[in-house]
Amino acid sequence: MSNDWKPATKAVHSGTRRSQYGEVSEAIFLTQGFVYETAEHAEARFISSGDDEFIYARYGNPTVAMFEERIAALEGAEDAFATASGMAAVSGALTSMLKTGDHVVSARALFGSCLYVLEEILTRYGVEVTFVDGANLDEWEAAIRPDTRAVFFESMSNPTLQLVDIEAVSALAHRNGATVVVDNVFSTPVYSKAIAQGADVVIYSATKHIDGQGRALGGVILGTREFIRKTVEPYMKHTGGSMSPFTAWIMLKGIETMGLRVRAQTASAAQIAQTLEGHPALSKVIYPGLESHPHHEVVMRQIGAGGTMLALELAGGKDAAFRFLNALKVGLISNNLGDAKSILTHPATTTHQRLSEEQRAELGISPGLVRVSIGLEDTADLIADFHQALDAAK
Repeated sequence: MSNDWKPATKAVHSGTRRSQYGEVSEAIFLTQGFVYETAEHAEARFISSGDDEFIYARYGNPTVAMFEERIAALEGAEDAFATASGMAAVSGALTSMLKTGDHVVSARALFGSCLYVLEEILTRYGVEVTFVDGANLDEWEAAIRPDTRAVFFESMSNPTLQLVDIEAVSALAHRNGATVVVDNVFSTPVYSKAIAQGADVVIYSATKHIDGQGRALGGVILGTREFIRKTVEPYMKHTGGSMSPFTAWIMLKGIETMGLRVRAQTASAAQIAQTLEGHPALSKVIYPGLESHPHHEVVMRQIGAGGTMLALELAGGKDAAFRFLNALKVGLISNNLGDAKSILTHPATTTHQRLSEEQRAELGISPGLVRVSIGLEDTADLIADFHQALDAAK
């Protein structure tokens, strides 16, 4: 692989391993284990495996390795470990590096399952967690201590699309020796500059934009080779959260078209947000690409685009939100995102329903809030669909 390649070329060619048959499309190595020529060969491999030497699919696999190398090349990371889901990546990255007595500072605005990992699982094992307003640098500075082991945040929060300034928070964390762990799923690998901006560890749910077509669950942890192979890999291979070879092949195919898909979805999301802003049925349109968004400057500096996600706050609360969702003809009601199909979610009753009413209010998840993941449908069809559904919601 050439380091001079542009992202689109890396997305098609990086990490490719061809068998003796010279296949064009990457091979799927559907095998649990690997054969050794001799007992001595087996012994040597368990002591130290080379780049193209594999032991067991839970430890590594040629198809999975291709995906790891390709996404690492795109992200500008030294290495990557592919996981069974996005949440396996979040929990694996954090749990593998933390122990009893460690301190973590996290943004408060997170996906519900990420909150569960921090609030319920890590604290159960004696990790102290402090939550802050991710957009408020003064709160980060006050919360990060000399004994802080890690900071964690979603660079663009789910579902309210708040931006965290990666560069600024990383500088505060590194000043105290803390590791910066960023869930970057809404920013996508297409627009990400997270490592260059100071992140030490970057996490993606590959289920979202990387697959992009609703076919498989997957995740990936990216970072330095030392962190991935000395910290993450021992934990993941022994606890069983590795990606399957077939899923890795799906993700390889998804990466090839990810740039085309995500840029088209972003352009559509921007046009839809501009069209819907000010609609009488909406109290708010939340889209980082709009100048009205409080963190517009941060998103344009950080990734240079508004992204594929927006949120609509229906003026009539939950009842209006449900009428709007039920009237859709093109958009689908589901809880995934980053898909070729436009998907709408009511976070207060689904992804964040576990939270108390007070917690949801603190995060800005109102009863009328609808999260929208823009797909690849014709933008005019989506705008017409949203308008007729908003008319039904009045």
